[in-house]
Amino acid sequence: MFVGCAIFLFLIDQVHAIIMMIEKIAVNANVNMVYLETILKIIGIAYIAEFASQMTKDAGQGAIASKIELAGKILILAMAIPILTVLIETIVQMIPN
Repeated sequence: MFVGCAIFLFLIDQVHAIIMMIEKIAVNANVNMVYLETILKIIGIAYIAEFASQMTKDAGQGAIASKIELAGKILILAMAIPILTVLIETIVQMIPN
């Protein structure tokens, strides 16, 4: 567990640089920052859920690991609903009546 956390802390600078680059691209492309923030949160949830799942698997708790994965997927789905709604509305507007 300590090694996993140490590796994560070592990579924080690289992750920060990637996030800053993505934000710069989004600003240049006039993307609504709410969507970008939501996507970054979704990515964060996926990584945290995967990390927690692997940690519990390493501890021999496979059942708990599968529940953590399920919870992560449900949280991701819940956070993605506003983006999916906008996407569907945009597609419907593009279809001629």
